[in-house]
Amino acid sequence: MSITPSGPQASDGTHYEVSPTPKWIPLLIVLAFLGIGGVLYLGNSARTDLQNALAASNAKSDVLTKELDQTNSRVAELRGQLDVTSQKLGLTQDELARARGLAQSIQKQQQESDAKIGAQLGQVQQVQQDTNAKIGAVSTDLTGAKTDIASTRKDLEDTKNRLTSTVGDLGVQSGLIARNKEEVDALKRMNDRNIYDFNLTKSKTPQHVGPIQLTLRSTDAKKFRFTMTVIADDKAIEKKDRNVDEPMQFYIRGVHAPYEIVVFDVTKDHATGYLSTPKDGGTPAAGPAPGAKAQ
Repeated sequence: MSITPSGPQASDGTHYEVSPTPKWIPLLIVLAFLGIGGVLYLGNSARTDLQNALAASNAKSDVLTKELDQTNSRVAELRGQLDVTSQKLGLTQDELARARGLAQSIQKQQQESDAKIGAQLGQVQQVQQDTNAKIGAVSTDLTGAKTDIASTRKDLEDTKNRLTSTVGDLGVQSGLIARNKEEVDALKRMNDRNIYDFNLTKSKTPQHVGPIQLTLRSTDAKKFRFTMTVIADDKAIEKKDRNVDEPMQFYIRGVHAPYEIVVFDVTKDHATGYLSTPKDGGTPAAGPAPGAKAQ
């Protein structure tokens, strides 16, 4: 049994059977159309956005153009004002030159003044340094003086402690008695009474000692005795055979406390001692002797 081919016939008389169209081809065509449509939509949207952006850019460009025009107008106005100002300055160049010269002169004077002030400040600082140095030296001297004063005060206290009091030849309690030159100086520094020191020479002629006169009649160096005459209130008082360190007392008219004479050393022809009188000694009985010392 022979099979007769169906379908188109070839040129050689052979028949072919045509196959049916696949189903996926129409689907592919539909998808292609959809893709093309999407691309067209997106392209249209992008073009719309670009147009909107271009419009916004144009609007901003217009604003910038207006601002630039305003700026150019302002620059032109300022340039005109600058020209006018320059013209005005051109009219006062002489004044400007004088002003500059004056400013330079003032600056120079200020520099000179600063230099003078600096020099004066240096001198003041030098004076201050010298003053501080002197103050330091004075402080050192004061410290030394305080030390000396303290030492002198101690010496005075020690000397005062060595001084004694006794009863005079009139039976009156005497003040402190000095037995040497150092103790006499201590009595002077105490300033309780007037002190007149003396060194009498044996003579018949009276010698002034403070407000009175004294005559040394005789001395006995071996027995430490002496005899002298006191001239006061227009009368002579003889102190005969008196001992060294024995207070010899006598009264002066108008004075309540007695005067005292103390001799603390005798030699063959001399007697050394002092006269002590109250501070309120009243009217002296005789004129002060030349060279007599009192404190």
